[in-house]
Order: sequence, then C-alpha cells, then structure tokens
Amino acid sequence: MIERYIDRTDFTSYEDFMQNYKVHVPEHFNFGYDIVDEWARIEPNKIALIWTNNGAERKVTYKEFKEQSDRVAAYFLNLGIKKGDRVMTVLKKRLEWWYIIIALHKIGAIAIPASYQLTGHDLAYRCNAAGVRAIITCDDPLIMCHVDNACDKAEDDIDTIKICVFQDEHCREGWLDFWAGVNEAPAFVRPSWNISNEDSMLMYFTSGTEGMPKMVVHDFKYPLCHIVTGRFWLNHTEESIHLTMTDTGWAMAIWGLLYPQILCGATIVIYDQEGRFEPTHLLETIEKYKVTSTFAPPTVYRFLVHEDMSKYDLSALNYSCVAGEALYPALFEKWHEMTGIWLKECFGQTETPIAVGTYVWCDSRPGSMGLPGPQVHMDVVDDNGEPCPPMKNGHLVVRFDKDGNRPLGLLKEYFRNPELTIKKLGGVYYDTGDMVYKDEDGYYWYVSRSDDVIKSSGYRIGPFEVESVLMKHPAVSECAITGVPDDIRGQLVKATVVLTPDFKNKANDALVKNIQNYVKENTAPYKYPRVVEFVSALPKTVTGKIRRVDIRKKDFGK
Repeated sequence: MIERYIDRTDFTSYEDFMQNYKVHVPEHFNFGYDIVDEWARIEPNKIALIWTNNGAERKVTYKEFKEQSDRVAAYFLNLGIKKGDRVMTVLKKRLEWWYIIIALHKIGAIAIPASYQLTGHDLAYRCNAAGVRAIITCDDPLIMCHVDNACDKAEDDIDTIKICVFQDEHCREGWLDFWAGVNEAPAFVRPSWNISNEDSMLMYFTSGTEGMPKMVVHDFKYPLCHIVTGRFWLNHTEESIHLTMTDTGWAMAIWGLLYPQILCGATIVIYDQEGRFEPTHLLETIEKYKVTSTFAPPTVYRFLVHEDMSKYDLSALNYSCVAGEALYPALFEKWHEMTGIWLKECFGQTETPIAVGTYVWCDSRPGSMGLPGPQVHMDVVDDNGEPCPPMKNGHLVVRFDKDGNRPLGLLKEYFRNPELTIKKLGGVYYDTGDMVYKDEDGYYWYVSRSDDVIKSSGYRIGPFEVESVLMKHPAVSECAITGVPDDIRGQLVKATVVLTPDFKNKANDALVKNIQNYVKENTAPYKYPRVVEFVSALPKTVTGKIRRVDIRKKDFGK
C-alpha cells in the first residue's frame, strides 16, 4: 500500500533513506477511503485487528472494518453530524474506537480522542473550548457520570449529543444507544461535500506550561507522515503482528494503534485489559498471538524486565520500540539481556511527526533518541536561534523550508488560538520546547524540557492544570507542581505546598493523603501528586512569579 505514496521502500542505509525518501501526497487524501477501504478491496480477508480482553477475543478483517466504519458513518450522518463538526471519543480500548475514528474521517468530521481518566471538570473545559458536537463513550458508570456533569456545565450555545456504546439493552436517560442507532441507520452514501487535504481531521488537547491544555489540529494529509513511523521506525511489514501499550485517548495510539500499522498492512493486537496492569498478562498476550513488535513507554518495559520472561515463548518478538519519556541506559541494557532486542527510541510530539529516531539501519545508543529523519529538518539552536555545535545544549526545533513551507505531519494550527499559532508557526522554525544536544556522529540526546511540563509514565502533564485544582483545596494557600526523578515512571508529579493558616499545624500524612485524593477526584487521576512537600514559602521572582526551576534544581540535585 505504501508503495503508492513513496518511490522506494528498499533503502539500503540511513544515508540512502535521508537522500531519497519522498512522499507523494495525492490531491485529495482520505485515510478512510484510500487506505482502509482499499485494503478491504485488495485483501478483504486479511486480519486488521485482534481485540483481546481477559480471555475474550475478536478478530476483524479489512472487509468487516470497512463495512462497520461505513455503518457508523451512516449513523453519524443520520444524526446530522457533518464535515467540520467536533466529535470526542472516551472509549478506553473498546473496538468501536477504530470504527468511529475511520467513520469520522469518511464524513469529514474532526475526531477528538480523549482519555477515560478525565473527570467532569476536564471534560467540561474540553467540550466548551472545542464546541464539541457529540461525545461518545463506553458504558462505564463513572465516565458517563463525568460526561453528564460536563454537559451540565456546557455553555448555552453548546448542545452536545451523548452517545454510549452499551454492552446491554439498558439505555441511560439522556443518552443515545450507539449500536441501536447504527443498526437503524440507512445505508451509507458517501457525502457530496468536498474534503480537502487542508481540512481539519484530528484534534488533541495537549498540556503546556501556562494555562489550560491547548488544542492541536492536524489535517487530512497527516496520516501519510506515519509511513516513516510504521515502515522505517517500527519496522512493519504486511506480516507484522504489532502491540502498542497506550490508552486510545493519547496521541501515542495514533502512532502505535492506527495509521502506521494500517498503512503497512500490519495486524494490530488491541490489549484491552481492565484494572491494574499485570505484566504477566501482557507477556501471555505477546506469546499467544505471536506478537512480532512492541511499542510502549519505558514504564511498561521496566515492569516486564522484573518478571521471569524465560517462562514465556517470545520467539516471534523481533523488534521493540520505546518513546514518551527519557529512557535510562540500564533499562536499555536489561531488555537486550532478556530478549536479545535493542530498544529503538524516537522523539515526536502531538504536534509533530516522528522527528528523530533510531531507524531500522541505525545503531541504538543507550539514552539517545537517534538521528533526524528525512521528512523534517531538525536542528539544535541557542537562545538566539543560531545553530549549536556538537555537544552543546540547545533548543530542539523543526525548521521550515526557504519558502516557509511546513513539513508533512506538523500541526495545522492551535484551534481557536491564532496568537499561539503565530507564535509557534509564524517564524522560520517550530520550537519543540525540549532541550537536547547532538554528538559528533549526529545522534540526538535528550536533556530536559525547556519549560515546566512533566513527563510521567508516558503522560504529558502541565503544572497549571494540577495547580488550578489544588488551589481550590481549603488547606492550600499557594502551590507549585514540578516533576521529580523516579526509576519506574521517569518522573513523579510533586506538589510543593504553602498551607493556609488554619492548616499550618496539620501538616501530616493524613493531610497529604487528603490532598492527593482531592486531586484524583477533581481531575484525571494520573495527574495527582505522588509527592507532597509542605514549605513556608515558594521561591519567586521579584515580580512574584513562582520559580519552579528552583524547586527542580533542588530535587534533581543540580
């Protein structure tokens, strides 16, 4: 399939790849019609997806994938959902997520994947900020309660349709039954409206240093940047059986559970395990389905290497990739010791395609993100925008070409935020916000964020989001959220708290637990501070701005 969009796949070296890789973007590209439906035409019985949950299993061919996404698209059209409408999904790893995303692509609506861990507070902000037309979730009572709370807080001009993928026949008041609607919808007819490459297709909320999460928008040609991700980083072929560990609410799912795999014709194993993560269950799944490649944040691999992996037949596994947070060399070496596989790392963001990676021809270097790829011009620059020499720390940036054109896969815009869009995309490069250096051989090495965003277990957590919740707690007078080092999760969320006068004599473990539970109840639980420190005052600038950098320096010992 990818041969239709690139001249070659048989690159013999990294140098050959860099010099000769080129994507041909059709005038009108739609992943639903041009990739999913085309696989259904030429390989109807090929297995696209294998969904597994606690022993249950469902295999989906490309023929069924097309048929189901068509039926879902017909349902959406029947509801009046049209091109440009924003539709949010909160579906964990339910199989319906794949049908829904492709259906939204087919009708030109904008998909907004969201984490099932978001609370009513989080969802209300997202619904109002994006003007969400519909929100689709699974029949989890807590999630549905959060959605109800969010819709109750919706602005007057926002009337969000609530749709639930029920497992039984009991429909909750105020909700639509997804499968009942799909079964009753008329046959799908492709919409007559034009969908251009520049139209908005996909939106993610991503955390930043200041303010609430920003809305990152990608256009319809965006999936084509993931040919590099799938074929030349994840090493997919049509025989690959791939498993990625991530929630469908995160951009990592787009990288590891959708575009790259389907572009390359790989089979996707959907590991939909409920409850606490059990490394042994994951190893059993890899063994059962003869998984050939894995992709996960370092946290998952850290759990796996603490198991006796010799108990499992992992002989089919030949490739493992990692991203989402800094990779410590010790884990790199341990995974190789136990599997014979060198982990392949990369760097990318919600806003970008894969920008730096240890591609299939590249040697893995413990702790290095790898080498730049051919589809984006990467550079390391100083505070003045001048290129840095090797071994000097600088800002990791994506340069635009001499005509100011952006590379394939870079975000289209920040939705409803023209000021930020101009700030980030109005110059000669896009600044990733990460500090790195490159060595004499051109390999890139991660140093830190240049802002205060925390990377923990693959999550990207903005301090403002947590601080805005903490400040509502009656014990908190002031607070600062930072990251502290952790061998398992990379970083932990830390809250440095100044207590109100009524609580200054109650700084104990019980209050720490109370504060942690308060955050869990009022925002996504993955954001809660696992470390809480009570202090008499926070470090500040002369203008009164909290200096999180001083807290980090103390905690990191530098």
